[in-house]
Amino acid sequence: MLRSAAMTATLPRTRDRSREHDIVLFGATGFTGALVAEHLARHHGDTDVRIALAGRDRAKLERVRASLRDVHPKAGDWPILVADANDEAALSNVASRAEVVCTTVGPYAKYGEKLVAACVRHGTDYCDLTGEVQFIRRMIERHHDEAVRTGARIVHCCGFDSIPSDLGTLMLQDAMRAQHGGHLDEVRFFAGESRGAPSGGTIASMLNILDEVARDRSVLRIVGDPYALVPREARGRDGSDQRGVRFDRELGMWTGPFVMAAINTRVVRRSNYLLDFAYGRDFRYSEAMSTGRGAKGAIFASAMTAGLGAFVAAASVKPIRRVLENRVLPKPGEGPDREARERGYFVVRLIGRGRAADGREVTLRGRVEGKADPGYGETAKMLSEAALCLALDGAQLDAPGGIRTPASTMGMRLVERLRRAGMVFRVE
Repeated sequence: MLRSAAMTATLPRTRDRSREHDIVLFGATGFTGALVAEHLARHHGDTDVRIALAGRDRAKLERVRASLRDVHPKAGDWPILVADANDEAALSNVASRAEVVCTTVGPYAKYGEKLVAACVRHGTDYCDLTGEVQFIRRMIERHHDEAVRTGARIVHCCGFDSIPSDLGTLMLQDAMRAQHGGHLDEVRFFAGESRGAPSGGTIASMLNILDEVARDRSVLRIVGDPYALVPREARGRDGSDQRGVRFDRELGMWTGPFVMAAINTRVVRRSNYLLDFAYGRDFRYSEAMSTGRGAKGAIFASAMTAGLGAFVAAASVKPIRRVLENRVLPKPGEGPDREARERGYFVVRLIGRGRAADGREVTLRGRVEGKADPGYGETAKMLSEAALCLALDGAQLDAPGGIRTPASTMGMRLVERLRRAGMVFRVE
């Protein structure tokens, strides 16, 4: 059962960078992990940030470290920690020596819980890339209270899901308070133009969810619950995510379902809960994919909707799934080359509505953009900057321990870091 945040109080550990490593990157030999390591080396290799690389294979870790020497010479001297995702003693050693553990090892529902538990025990901050609602729900049920006690800030969803959603909403709400007073009663998110390859890790997580649903139908109820990540008393007015094709008059575009809405919307609602309903108890939030104007936009929305449904149906049939996994879908550890990643980009639009302190109706529009492949280049950037924010700004963050979200933990500090790193967060 999910418990109310008001039921517990925290005694956070002292965050004075007294531990051996500021950041331990767990999973540094994976495709995305290596991109995170490269971002940290390129942008922070010449600073005093103390970074270590961790994974289960020392030889592979040494090869990654050697490749980083070409990015920045100091990165070639980063320490190496050997730990397997199932080795509790090794994970405890990693967590006890780190200010922050940053992990790219997924699917997290299969490989993530023991690392979360180790970080919770040692009061160690943590960030990951999970988009698995059922995994986060389990972490809340099993570890939230203890994380509150130890002060460990466990921050899930620090990549393309769900930072544009979570921090984009926070940015609009912050602008509403500053410019008009009050809060926005509703925010709508539209994933728009983008170019990027599907992530092998994300696909693996989606397939694992289908496997869990096949074994236990209660998982389907959790995944389909719009308020799966908050206590029952915190439920609001939102219903299911968009499933069909619609024309949005305010946006002026056709829209269809957005596959990541199933995690992003839950994260934004948990942020509102953890921020003591700063967006209002009746706050509404939704996500869709915008596909353009006119007949072309309508056709694209229809095709995308049909394709998404067909993929889920096909992946649920074992013989077809085997063909997809072996011949069609990217595998974990695979990804596009540098040129393809640098050609990528994404655009997100947000529309918020509310009333100013003087009663006037207010509409605010926001925009979040990334200048590289969303699932790889920009995700590596977002996770890296989240880890740095926890490690370097941790003592200044007004957030207790617990199973948390990016907006409720790092807030506008992380927005500013991401702006400096090249992302666009703008109120229009």
